[in-house]
Amino acid sequence: MCGAELTSLPEGVQRVARVLQSMGHPHAPRMLDDAARTAQQAADALGIALGQIAKSIIFRRRSDGAAVLVVTSGDRRVDERKVDALVGKTGRADAEFVKASTGFSIGGVAPLAHAQPPVTLIDRELFRFQEIWAAAGHPHGVFRLHPQDLERLTGAPVADVVQAVAP
Repeated sequence: MCGAELTSLPEGVQRVARVLQSMGHPHAPRMLDDAARTAQQAADALGIALGQIAKSIIFRRRSDGAAVLVVTSGDRRVDERKVDALVGKTGRADAEFVKASTGFSIGGVAPLAHAQPPVTLIDRELFRFQEIWAAAGHPHGVFRLHPQDLERLTGAPVADVVQAVAP
């Protein structure tokens, strides 16, 4: 992606694109025609399985107010007790907190390029897939990657952070 292409993108997508480029990631952000504020909308727009969407969920750690980012598979629900066991007691984050701590609006929170580095955990369920897609800093922006790329790009640990799936 050259400089001219980059400046035509929304500011959040530009931040994500710069980080991806600086880290040698081979896939630049892509803008979708329709907003993909939910994992299901993103999966439908891309024609992929819901689980291939790496959704970014932000919590607020109660002890110090730090943002806690859980990147989870689109077809799974975060188990807050498991997250709390790993990072300390958390609570829900409102839209204002998400925007202030990440620099992104809900529905477009990328797993990287945050305004302030969050405490990050990666859901091991993402590794069921060869290829996943994540938000790129805007409700219309996404980028392609492998689960291993997510580890490399964020430096975050992989953990069991989701509710058990009924058989």
